[in-house]
Amino acid sequence: TRAMPDAKTKRVADTPRGGEVQNPEGDGQLRPHRSGDRLPVLIVVHQAHSSPGRIGHWLMARGYGLDVRRPRFGSPLPETLAHHAGAIVFGGPMSANDDEPFLRREIEWIGVALEEQKPFLGICLGAQLLARHLGARVWQPRDGRAEIGYYAIHPTPEGRALADWPRGFYQWHRESFDLPLGAVRLATGELFQEQAFSYGPAAAAVQFHPEITYALINRWTSARPDRLGLPGARSRREHFEGYFTHHGEVGRWLDTFLPRWLAGALAPEGARGDKGAWAEGENGENGKHGAVSVGPRPQPQASAGRDL
Repeated sequence: TRAMPDAKTKRVADTPRGGEVQNPEGDGQLRPHRSGDRLPVLIVVHQAHSSPGRIGHWLMARGYGLDVRRPRFGSPLPETLAHHAGAIVFGGPMSANDDEPFLRREIEWIGVALEEQKPFLGICLGAQLLARHLGARVWQPRDGRAEIGYYAIHPTPEGRALADWPRGFYQWHRESFDLPLGAVRLATGELFQEQAFSYGPAAAAVQFHPEITYALINRWTSARPDRLGLPGARSRREHFEGYFTHHGEVGRWLDTFLPRWLAGALAPEGARGDKGAWAEGENGENGKHGAVSVGPRPQPQASAGRDL
C-alpha cells in the first residue's frame, strides 16, 4: 500500500509522474513550484519528513522544480531522466547493505542516470548506493568510530579543479565506501578516507551533507542524541559552532560545484566525454559502467541504521 504524502508535501499537476513539491526547510510552509524553462530535479529521500535542505533552496532559487520521491514508501522511480535536469539521492537511517527491496531497486535504478549521462549526485547513503552500483564495498569500521558533526575535508587536485572547498563539512554516518574502479577521488577525510568521488562527466558522490541547515542540525541532534556518544562524534554544541564557522564556505562550494554538476562537466580535463570512456574502467575487465555486475552481492551485515 502506497504511503500517503506527509503534511509538509503536496501533489501538483505539473511535476512529472506524480512527484511532490516540498519546502526544503521542512517547516510546513509550501513554496511555489517554479519550473519556467528548466526541467525539475528528481529528489530521492528515505524518510517521511526528509528534506533536501539547503540544496533544495539552491535549486528552487534558480528555477528548478523539485520532484520528490520516496521509494521506501512506494514512490516509483522514472524509467528515464529525459524529463529531469538531474537526480539527487539523499541519506537515510538504513544501511546500503540492508537487504531491502526498495534499496535493491534504487541501486539498480542508478544505472538509468549513468546510461543517459544525466547529472546524478549521491549524498551519504546515496553516495554509498552509487558505490555499490559500481561494485565497490560499503563497510563499517570495527572500532565503531563515526563522523557525527563537522570534520575537516581535504580536496584532491581533481576536486579543487571543480569547486571552492570549505575547510569542513557536516557529517552523520558510521559506514563508508571504497573508491569504485574508474572513479576519480575528489576529497578525503581523516577518520574516513573516501569523502567524495566523480564518475564520468555527470555522476558524483559525497559522504558529507552539503544540504545541512540550522533547522536540520537541530532536528537530527534532538531526534538521535545517542549518536553524539559514538566514538569520534562531536558534542551538540560543536555541531552548532561548526555550522556558523562553515556555513558561508559551504555556500561557496554549492555555488561552484552544483553548476558544473548540472552541466555534466565533472570529467577530469583531457578525459573522453563519450560513454565508452567509462564503460570498461581501468583494465576493461569489469562489467557495466566500469564496475562488477549489479547482480548478486555479498551477504549484508546486520544493520541498526547507519545514518539518522
